[in-house]
Amino acid sequence: MSKREEYLEISKEITNLVGGMDNIQGTAHCATRLRIVLQDDSKADLKKLENVNKVKGAFIAGNQLQLIFGAGLVNDVYEVFAEYTNTQNMSLGDLKEQSAKKQNPIQAVIKALSDVFIGIMPAILAAALLMGLTGVLGNLEIVKNNETLYALNKLTSLASTGIFAILPMAVCYSAVKRFGGNPVLGMVVGAIMLDSSLANAYSVGSGSVEPEVLHLFGLNVALVGFQGGIIIALMMGFVVAKLDLFFNKKVPDAIKLLLVPMLTVFLSTVLLFTCVGPVGRILSNGITGGLIWSTEHLGVVGYALFGGLQQIIVITGLHHIIGAVEAQLIATTGLNFINPLMSVALMGQGGAVLAYLALNWKNVKARELCIPSFCSTLFGISEPAIFGVNLRYRYPLAGGCIGGAVGGIYVYFANLTALGFGTTALPGIAIVNPENNGYVNYVIAHILALACGFACAALLGKIVGKKEEPAADSKAQPQPGEQPPQPFAGAIELMAPADGRVRPVTESSDPTFAQKVMGDGIVVFPETGEVKAPCNGTVSFTYPGGHALGLELEDGSAVLLHCGVDTVNLEGKGFHVLVKEGQKVAEGELLLRFEKQLIEKEGYSTELLMIFSEVAEGRSLKITDLDSMAGHGAVAVLS
Repeated sequence: MSKREEYLEISKEITNLVGGMDNIQGTAHCATRLRIVLQDDSKADLKKLENVNKVKGAFIAGNQLQLIFGAGLVNDVYEVFAEYTNTQNMSLGDLKEQSAKKQNPIQAVIKALSDVFIGIMPAILAAALLMGLTGVLGNLEIVKNNETLYALNKLTSLASTGIFAILPMAVCYSAVKRFGGNPVLGMVVGAIMLDSSLANAYSVGSGSVEPEVLHLFGLNVALVGFQGGIIIALMMGFVVAKLDLFFNKKVPDAIKLLLVPMLTVFLSTVLLFTCVGPVGRILSNGITGGLIWSTEHLGVVGYALFGGLQQIIVITGLHHIIGAVEAQLIATTGLNFINPLMSVALMGQGGAVLAYLALNWKNVKARELCIPSFCSTLFGISEPAIFGVNLRYRYPLAGGCIGGAVGGIYVYFANLTALGFGTTALPGIAIVNPENNGYVNYVIAHILALACGFACAALLGKIVGKKEEPAADSKAQPQPGEQPPQPFAGAIELMAPADGRVRPVTESSDPTFAQKVMGDGIVVFPETGEVKAPCNGTVSFTYPGGHALGLELEDGSAVLLHCGVDTVNLEGKGFHVLVKEGQKVAEGELLLRFEKQLIEKEGYSTELLMIFSEVAEGRSLKITDLDSMAGHGAVAVLS
């Protein structure tokens, strides 16, 4: 059977397993994955798709079915599959449009909220970390009695409050940018929300200040600031963006620069005080009041339910909306009780992964799947554990939920809270509220959730589970007449492909790479936008978007260099490939450049992945001890 015939058989099998030709809306591919938009995702049999010849993994993300084939192979499979399904000439941009059409209004809102907070999350995390640090230092006698230490702590305190003082402005700026308007106008409206001439919202709430009241067309408009108005800032960001886009279409080009900003800012200000602001305050008070009510009236039951079910919410994608709720909670109360609940919920699922691993320890594939998945949960990333193990085998998910519920109960009785949001598990300890022995209780809560998740999943596994083996990777068989690869003598040392912090691939933010579905490797968090050849080799392919390329090494092994996570969505923007397919390159030779700041501004990670997608027969791969070498010298050795 020729390769084309083999790929045609694969295409027919995939088509059958996704619900037939009529269920396929569009197809495209990136450097490693075949991406398919389906009319009805529920018709896709993911378990059987994972066992299709040459498919290394199958999952649904971003309203797309993604089948992992690997670098190079995916191009050949896509060509045949697209021809078979009559979906040729569809770009990733077209696919994204088809995918977006599937989103219901709730999904669209959740995605938008998530995008808004991506840009400002670093500032919020920095402030929360500094707030936790100054909270600890401020209680130490040596800091109080030493002038220099006191001064440093005072400056730390000032640095920790900066973002929260202008958070509505930052949110409005980011929201306008997300919805397609001029973000500077969002900053202006955000500044109006916090204008010093307005009565402070907190002072008005306490009754210590009476605001000025204007009478506009019979309406009483109170001139009160919007300190802590995160929901209002989100709403205003949408309004500003839509007004800016509207006026840019309607106003003639000759006077556009003069009139559009003026009309946008003025009308936004009027709507802020007459409509959006009052409605937003009702909504904000309702959300915050509802959360506080649940803690006062549902008590430990409410905490247990949240801790038990939060990771179920992750499966639906609705968890992205929680960030906005947390931001509003911090702005209103100064504390966040949701963050530790989310963290113990995640740790319960981590314990369940360990239970599945223990029950299937003799299975090599189980070890390869579970160990990196568990490591990801330690750093606040649950998707590999959820989608790779627990949801797939069901009983670990149930055990993990019980573990999360038990952790939630402890969070309630320990009165555990956080000073920020956006990070959980091990990194989350940095933003824990140190009051009430916060750090100690944080550790206990997580150990409890992990242990209970492990115990319950192990028990369920003994009762209802069975030792299922993850599907083995399909290996291409040699074709008649093909010459076997010649043996290669000696070791090949590979250097880091870029300057920066080098870590194991399990620390990648992309769950697929972190689970080693594509193979073992490293992730580099680069300092610059230059990608160099890690060793001598030949360029086996370059992806048209420029974010990925492949190298064939002297021993026949294959290496994938992949820039960023989901950067395929940029469709080549910011990437400049400097080599061609078939070109021989030497170690250290510049392969491609990418515009680091531009890509980060677009909201994408610039982490660089070096993945060994294929190791030559008879050769072994060793990833060097990255911690001890601190990113210097060889990062991998093939011998």
